[in-house]
Amino acid sequence: MVLDQKHSALLVEKALAEGARLGIFISVAVVDEAAHLLAFSRHKEAEIVSITLAQDKAYTALVNRMSTAQLGKMCEPGAELYGLQHNLGGRMVIFGGGIPIRDGHNRLIGAIGVSGGTVEEDIRCAEAAI
Repeated sequence: MVLDQKHSALLVEKALAEGARLGIFISVAVVDEAAHLLAFSRHKEAEIVSITLAQDKAYTALVNRMSTAQLGKMCEPGAELYGLQHNLGGRMVIFGGGIPIRDGHNRLIGAIGVSGGTVEEDIRCAEAAI
């Protein structure tokens, strides 16, 4: 399965709907397996910084093949990837809201990033989309 614009737009809609249900204003980005932005949208009231953070969370989840929440644990002081977040010009995000998207055969086909709520709310919106 290939992640296309139609399915990406549906993922964005689902995440935005969960954000609305939670009463938060978020930005949502979906990237394909090559980190190209396929879909993006945000609640009009979402913070401007959430635009870049959502895209960077999706990128980080994709290139590291794991959620940004998992990566954050591996980047804590003393952990094996401590300092990783300082790579790629600061584009790496190591707090929750970015989740890889896999097909039915566990192949990585893209990632979603959500920003605007608390870390737990961002994760919840991304999971609701997937």
